[in-house]
Amino acid sequence: MEALDGNAIGGLLHEVFGTEMTAAEGTCAACGARAPVAQAVVYLDAPGTVARCRHCASVLMVIVARRQYRCVDLSGLAALDVR
Repeated sequence: MEALDGNAIGGLLHEVFGTEMTAAEGTCAACGARAPVAQAVVYLDAPGTVARCRHCASVLMVIVARRQYRCVDLSGLAALDVR
């Protein structure tokens, strides 16, 4: 699988959250690293879209298409701050 940065899912995140999210600051629940979503390591070819922490490789978020819905798991984020 090809690893991309968080900018690759900018459109998808806008669709889910209704606003620009690549500049949002995420805090990894595993290691505590804080960085913009644009710096996450993203895999588009996994079962769904997977974003991992650039520092420890833990899964930050998973977004899966289910019929006309998007199922979003943000359990890998301790915080997500939109400014």
